[in-house]
Amino acid sequence: MTDFDWSTQQIHFVTGKLARSALQPIVDSLSKRFGFRYTIQTMPITVAALMTAKWTLRHLAPPEGTTRIILPGYLAPGLEEIQNHLDQKQFDCRVECGPKDLRELPRHFGVQQTDRSDYGAHRIEILAEINHANRLPLVDLVRQARQWVAEGADRIDLGCDPAAQWTSIGDAVKKLRDEGIRLSIDTFDPWEAAEGTRAGADLVLSVNRSNRHQAIDWGAEVVVVPDMDQPWLESLMETSQFLHDHQVPYRLDPILEPIGCGFAKSLHRYYTLRQHAPDVAMMMGIGNLTELTDSDSAGINTLLLGYCEELQVGSILTTQVIPWAQSSVRECHLARKLVHYAVAHSLPPKHLEEGLVMLRDPTRRHYPEGWFEELATTIQDPNYRIFSDGVQLHLVSAGIHLQGTDPMEIFSQLHKTPRGAQLTAGHAFYLGFELAKAMTALTLGKNYEQDEALRWGMLTREEEHARLTWTRQRPDPPNKATAEAREDS
Repeated sequence: MTDFDWSTQQIHFVTGKLARSALQPIVDSLSKRFGFRYTIQTMPITVAALMTAKWTLRHLAPPEGTTRIILPGYLAPGLEEIQNHLDQKQFDCRVECGPKDLRELPRHFGVQQTDRSDYGAHRIEILAEINHANRLPLVDLVRQARQWVAEGADRIDLGCDPAAQWTSIGDAVKKLRDEGIRLSIDTFDPWEAAEGTRAGADLVLSVNRSNRHQAIDWGAEVVVVPDMDQPWLESLMETSQFLHDHQVPYRLDPILEPIGCGFAKSLHRYYTLRQHAPDVAMMMGIGNLTELTDSDSAGINTLLLGYCEELQVGSILTTQVIPWAQSSVRECHLARKLVHYAVAHSLPPKHLEEGLVMLRDPTRRHYPEGWFEELATTIQDPNYRIFSDGVQLHLVSAGIHLQGTDPMEIFSQLHKTPRGAQLTAGHAFYLGFELAKAMTALTLGKNYEQDEALRWGMLTREEEHARLTWTRQRPDPPNKATAEAREDS
């Protein structure tokens, strides 16, 4: 965007009545920054989300000299129709849709507070452990491994069962290697480790004094953990020296302990080990914290990966067994990029990765006092608008403003109005669905936008837009005057 001559541009912005006042200062600021000229057309409609391509073409009036038209984001499905119409009229300008949220307009012009050109780089390897892998049918094992690799895992860790030797481990490893999946074997059993590495696994978890002699023959890298009956650092150094002498590659893991079982001391062990051995490869099994703490895993994973990034702990082992950690692989994949960027640029990991903000939202929308009452007196059409202001739910239509914290009570109030009593079953279902979403937003302090999916970070599930469907399905108005009023409201 830096090489583009903005001074040649005259941009025509299109919006609805309610957004006009908020759009003006944003566009003015962008104009001063880039040097383009602009006009703003306020369409004869209250909420821009209700605009259609056909309706927009009847009202669109860009002035002579316009080089670009920026429409509300909701018009994206009709953008080609609008562009073709203008081309046929030989109106030489480019038509595009801005964001659905006008506050995102600066980003549409490439304005970012932080240079993110190198965002996405990472150096922490993710090992995703399939617990009790020997208990899964081979088809399920392959399916699970494929899924986790697709979600960001660099290596699948096959968790063996200490109570039963996995006699077919070689077949499982061969099948997974044929799928192109990198593997580690999680076992202290020398036979399982030997069979797994012979079949193609190239990392074994874990090795200490009890099985380090056998590791010489595996031809694989190993993870060294302390012996329980020795001081941890002395134990790690003794085994690592033995492996070094026998040319066995290794990484060290002082073992992360759960909260209440030595968590703080275990964090200190990683720090101490890094001071003692600045260049040694290290690993951290973070599942000991996420699986054993009553808390959603995303924040814990991000914090631990930040600790690993600063200490240059090059790999982590995560699991997805407990319900609150069911998306740990994806969380770690996003978190490792976030913390790498933060450490590389020496800045806090803030406003960089919205995918990890799931329970709440990165920003909050605020409505000025009296806004809903004014809206109810301004709009003329019978469509229902639903809002959540963080304190109450609001249902607004022409001459109607219902509010409260209980969707059932709001709907009961609506049903007592003449128009509400005539709702079709389908329209009532739609309103109930939206009110339930608004209630969820109210409960969690999230933003709510009617007919849009609630934002759950990386877990967001997009929805089909339904509001226009119900707008078009309402009964025909009784006379032309009413029809025109509805059309232009």
